Amino acid sequence: MADLSLRPRDHTRRRDRRRGNVAAAVNGLRIDGLTGRRIYIEDVYPAVEAGRFPVKRIVGEPIDVWTDIFRDGHALLAAELLWRPDRTVKWSRVPMRLHGNDRWTASFVPTQPGRHVYAIEAWTDEFATWRRDFLAKRDAAFDVTLEAEEGRELLARLKPPGDADARVIEQACGQWDGDPATLLSEQIAAAAIKGAQSDLTASAAFPLIAERPIARTGAWYEMVPRSQGRVPGRHGTFDDCIARLPDVAARGFDVLYLPPIHPIGRTNRKGRNNSLRAALGDPGSPYAIGSAEGGHDAVHPELGTLDDFRRLVAACADHGLEIALDFAVQFSPDHPWLAQHPEWFKRRPDGSVQFAENPPKKYEDIVNPDFFGRDAAGLWAALRDVVLFWLDNGVRIFRVDNPHTKPFAFWEWLIREVQAADPNVVFLSEAFTRPKVMKALAKLGFSQSYTYFTWRTGKGELQAYLSEITGYPEREYFRPNFFVNTPDILPFHLQSGEPWIFKARVALAATLSASYGIYNGFELLEHEPIPGKEEYFESEKYGIKVRDWDRPGNIKDYIGRLNRLRRENPALQQTANLHFAAIDDADVIGFVKESAAGDNAVAAAVALAKEPPRQFWCHFGDIEIGPPGRRRRIREIENLVTGERHVIEWGGVRLTIDQNQDPALLFRCLG
Repeated sequence: MADLSLRPRDHTRRRDRRRGNVAAAVNGLRIDGLTGRRIYIEDVYPAVEAGRFPVKRIVGEPIDVWTDIFRDGHALLAAELLWRPDRTVKWSRVPMRLHGNDRWTASFVPTQPGRHVYAIEAWTDEFATWRRDFLAKRDAAFDVTLEAEEGRELLARLKPPGDADARVIEQACGQWDGDPATLLSEQIAAAAIKGAQSDLTASAAFPLIAERPIARTGAWYEMVPRSQGRVPGRHGTFDDCIARLPDVAARGFDVLYLPPIHPIGRTNRKGRNNSLRAALGDPGSPYAIGSAEGGHDAVHPELGTLDDFRRLVAACADHGLEIALDFAVQFSPDHPWLAQHPEWFKRRPDGSVQFAENPPKKYEDIVNPDFFGRDAAGLWAALRDVVLFWLDNGVRIFRVDNPHTKPFAFWEWLIREVQAADPNVVFLSEAFTRPKVMKALAKLGFSQSYTYFTWRTGKGELQAYLSEITGYPEREYFRPNFFVNTPDILPFHLQSGEPWIFKARVALAATLSASYGIYNGFELLEHEPIPGKEEYFESEKYGIKVRDWDRPGNIKDYIGRLNRLRRENPALQQTANLHFAAIDDADVIGFVKESAAGDNAVAAAVALAKEPPRQFWCHFGDIEIGPPGRRRRIREIENLVTGERHVIEWGGVRLTIDQNQDPALLFRCLG
């Protein structure tokens, strides 16, 4: 028979162990997956992957923060929103307010560029809880004598952090004469709100990048410097670029973007139309960087000197323009680093350097570095120093070539390093690749991103794509830059050369996206392709092209008007606040954009097909405009070009587009 004599003692031991577990849980320790937390802070908005990556905003722009805060029981909570620049230790604070259903909100404004963090703190407001319950009992005609004494004792125990609040509480306790009214003032409630905080609970810290406005809004003009001269066959110079600035500035552009300006290698130099053999005098691809004359920190001798480049930077500033420089992490076989740092490059079994390739494509004039080789730290530091070198020479915007072909970790590190030196630096990601890869680069720190706009032509696919990149969470970190063409890409829809399609595409880019760009020649309707390809025939990537920038048929004035309207209407200086209107024509797209402050709204209708004219009904439905608290339906629209007004009836208006005149209609919305 089993001996049962030990069972009572074992039961007592188990009971004691259980009591110990309970005590540990009460003290906030995790036991078997349990937690002693009483206050929960959940679903913080905005946040990118629960705070792994930073949210992006513009300096001076309010940031609305929302979160769910709740606890067990019926006690009242209080909460604060905290924020600070990343490199400081002192938090700024603002009270959060209960919006409803345990949803709390507050806002703050970053006043300087750079990385910031924000967080939330919540605690039980013991005195407010007492005050609420006391008033409820008093209003129900209960005897509240004892409750009043409890309130005085609670108030006496509170130790608020501020001297002024402490004096208010001390004075109230000193004047206590048994009259509950002494304890019920709003002043005392405000002083007591942070008096205990015995269960103060903090959220994780969430990162934020605050950038200057050009990180979100700008019109880019891509110029190939060697093609800016006036004499056929002669290599252009920085002085030739300076001579073109008045025309570029007159069209309302903000950014002058230059492809690589460095010495070009001679080994395996590409010839005209990307041929494998260069003829005598062929200048080669500017992306084959490096020769005996220098590498990434040098300028091509035929363009001028470093002093000449600095003069170009200064001249741009005089015209209200800013230089963007290409940062292409690729090397000609003649680049000085191959001899100086052979450990930075991979070697094949025969000792040769591996050329760049994307099978079956091969790029014999380019080699790529080994980012994880024997001296990875040295390579990474040298590339960072290249960017810092151009920073010292006046460049604050960098367009990065093919970043998706380089390690993600490198970009996250590089951007942090450079922006730590100067938080005003902006990086544009030129990554025509898979959607998730493009978005990953944006999360890692790129200020702007190339997009699929170049190939989105139909109404349905445009609306779907814009809905994707302006939805949550993409709108918090992905800033699009809608380039209509590039030196590499002549889209099929532009190859007809018809003015209406060039106007329609630039109008879509300039109005749908806060940032957009054109590659020089677009304004001249250049459209001759390599047959069957989306590539320019006689591309200036491999040659020099001299143009008459005023030749008949150009659309420079049209582009200039668009840029002027963008500057005059804050609604067109942001991307996310976008609503599509219902239009009963499958080949006309309509939308309404509104400024962040709600003080400006623009409606647009753009034709996507050739046949003119097009009559259609534009229905605004339940779209509202205006500042918070004063939202209203659109009642009238005013043409931004002609001044003609249309009254909205039955929720919409009938309009006509004649593509031969202008494929885009732009209106100011009036409420």
